[in-house]
Amino acid sequence: MLNRTVAPDFHAVEELALIEPKKIVLENGCKIFSFHSDEQDLVRIEWIFNNLCFHPQKPLLNVTVNTLLTEGTKTRTTAQISAEIDFYGAFLQVEHSADQSQVTLYTLNKHLKAVLPVLKDILTGSIFPEKELQTYIRNQQQKLQVHLQKNDVICRRNFNKALYNGTIYGYTAELEDYGQIKLDDLRLHFEQQYQPANCTIVVAGKADENIIGLISDTFDDWQNTITADFMQPELDKVPGELLFIEKPEALQSAVRLGTATINRKHPDFPGLQVLNTVLGGYFGSRLMNNIREDKGYTYGIGSAVASYKNTGTFFIATEVGAEVCKPAVQEIEKEINLLKTVLIGEGELSLVRNFMMGALLGSLENIFSHADKFKNVYFSGLDYAYYHLYTKTVQQITSEKLQALANEYLNFEDFIKVIVGKY
Repeated sequence: MLNRTVAPDFHAVEELALIEPKKIVLENGCKIFSFHSDEQDLVRIEWIFNNLCFHPQKPLLNVTVNTLLTEGTKTRTTAQISAEIDFYGAFLQVEHSADQSQVTLYTLNKHLKAVLPVLKDILTGSIFPEKELQTYIRNQQQKLQVHLQKNDVICRRNFNKALYNGTIYGYTAELEDYGQIKLDDLRLHFEQQYQPANCTIVVAGKADENIIGLISDTFDDWQNTITADFMQPELDKVPGELLFIEKPEALQSAVRLGTATINRKHPDFPGLQVLNTVLGGYFGSRLMNNIREDKGYTYGIGSAVASYKNTGTFFIATEVGAEVCKPAVQEIEKEINLLKTVLIGEGELSLVRNFMMGALLGSLENIFSHADKFKNVYFSGLDYAYYHLYTKTVQQITSEKLQALANEYLNFEDFIKVIVGKY
């Protein structure tokens, strides 16, 4: 009989067991990566496209084209697309980021043959009807007007713009930008970006040979039709500065501090993630203990390291009581300086190691999670060796190395500091 008064044995995580995909390349250049599991008669298919070169004169093309993909084709209206997808109990969504755009389909295997033609129609024949375009423009303008009343939104927008002005990473939509969207530009952008040579299909679920064969047969006659520019401009390092946007009536001030930094390609990136976790990457972090638990300045504060194709960003974000904004920023600076001058204790470092490894294992709950881990490295130009480096770094990094990383990458005077409210 199980003795519930005795805790189970503790075993440290040694290495990740990641599922590697099968790969095929169609004659048109489209790549298909598949992750197979027999657990459920379900499949997730993602069509992922690198974004075209960002043009500041036409900044909304990427997001508008991707959002309106499902709003009508040469043979189907938006209502017909929705009706066909819903009839088979499938789910369709579009997503957009700074580097990629994608279309995702969830469906039962038995219905895949019926819904794939709808997806092919979307990816080859979208026409962006004028009525749907105007509805989209009105809705986005209304949403933006509402969002611009929020201090945290204003703070984030100004932070990104200060850090990456003139690039996709720093772009923030303005109301007048929506008036510049032209139907001909959308259709040309669609023709250039949504081509098989620029497409990576990631299939996860019950992705057996029949399913992959069906996907291949459906998309192998998809043709490349036009050349396109996918190069992004070089990013310039900007000097640190304080941007204060005063809101005299504010009860809380939004604060965002940070800098451009390394991305996942750099060998120091896993170590920087450990350092970030100590500082503000989990509920027991130093920033939470100081700014929330000890001082009571905020309900929540955190830091993060984001990796993009051409850069990385380190940032700290919070909203604090307006009257304590200045001391809160001073305490943040103090915590950063402590990381640079005082070694992290072994007890704290051990706690962070266990948290990070546990979070990593917890993120591998199903076959979809394995596909997501693959995408993280694949679109960074890396392979699974990255996760070996990551786990080894988390398990073995020393306090001395973390202190060196803090001195190299966390220089408060170089941070962009944006405060909206009172200061």
